[in-house]
Amino acid sequence: MYFALCALVLGLAYFANIVMVSVGFHRGLAHESVHLHPRFRRFIVATGSWITGIDPKAWVVMHRMHHADSDTPDDPHSPTNVGILGIGMEQLRSYERTLRGLKRNDPAFTRYAYHLDFDLNWLNRTRRWYLPYALHATIGLAIAASGAWLLGLAYFAGMMSHPFQGWMVNSFGHAIGGRNFEVNDNSRNNLLAAWLIFGEGLQNNHHQYPKSAKFSYLKSEPDAGYHVCRAFQALGMLTIDTAHLIPAPGTVSQSAKPLRRAA
Repeated sequence: MYFALCALVLGLAYFANIVMVSVGFHRGLAHESVHLHPRFRRFIVATGSWITGIDPKAWVVMHRMHHADSDTPDDPHSPTNVGILGIGMEQLRSYERTLRGLKRNDPAFTRYAYHLDFDLNWLNRTRRWYLPYALHATIGLAIAASGAWLLGLAYFAGMMSHPFQGWMVNSFGHAIGGRNFEVNDNSRNNLLAAWLIFGEGLQNNHHQYPKSAKFSYLKSEPDAGYHVCRAFQALGMLTIDTAHLIPAPGTVSQSAKPLRRAA
């Protein structure tokens, strides 16, 4: 029973983190493939840093830079430049450079901040970026102090799981896996990353159709994030941009250059 509770807490904390990133930051703010209800958008902007430890504006800008220069020397996180094992530190260094660039209004960074009508979170403006980590560590330690150390660890690991998520997507999703489309980068569809990170590992599909809220192309490709979007749409929290959804296999245009057709 105790281990089941630990697994449940880990899963719920992880769910809160990945939904904020995959649905809020990525599909909502970065690509606008879902149109966030104003109140939901304000919630993401206000609480995103507290839930994930990552500033929503800096994350979006860095992600847009990745799409603009994917797998080139200017990509902020590509295994082509630093290898799979180097992605963890590379994405941290790039994130910090992005924060500094946005603070000083450097055009090299601010030009990617279009439609982001909000500032960096005050945590990063005032160098208090560590507070979300301290908060979740305190909660985890409080749980552990009751004797349930594994439960406390599960909580903290789930809430602060973004570095792991980012490493898997940015490394495996650009080095290991199949390709449905011929695109001008090394993006791959890594099914392990797709299963663990709500469809985010389907990088080849996503780089071909970045405006699509749905990342899966073949029926065998998992995309839990899109199902969350559909659930949130039913609740009135967002609207999926159906005009840019990835088309069904066999209906893609010739410009998409599919490498194979689905069976």
